[in-house]
Amino acid sequence: MAKWADWLISAVRYDDDHSRIVTVRAHLDKEETVGAPQEQTRTEVVRRIEAGETYCTIFKGTDGNWKRGEDVRIITIEGEKFIRTDANRIKADNLGSLPEF
Repeated sequence: MAKWADWLISAVRYDDDHSRIVTVRAHLDKEETVGAPQEQTRTEVVRRIEAGETYCTIFKGTDGNWKRGEDVRIITIEGEKFIRTDANRIKADNLGSLPEF
């Protein structure tokens, strides 16, 4: 398996109004395997992306194996940074349909 990104996000926790991510479950992409999950804060994800590290989402397929999802990027709207898998200019974080924890 080729490396998908530096970090792979498998689950997300949003704030009460569901507009901002609080933490994510991120795994190191070890090329042949997916590392153990570790929680990363929204601030940490933004900082790492700005430093050049890459993220994408992952999900379990029906066969029980991890599948690659979408690339994760930062979108800046009116000076505020949002973590998104799409390029929509909506003032909210959005990592698609990842499970919440």
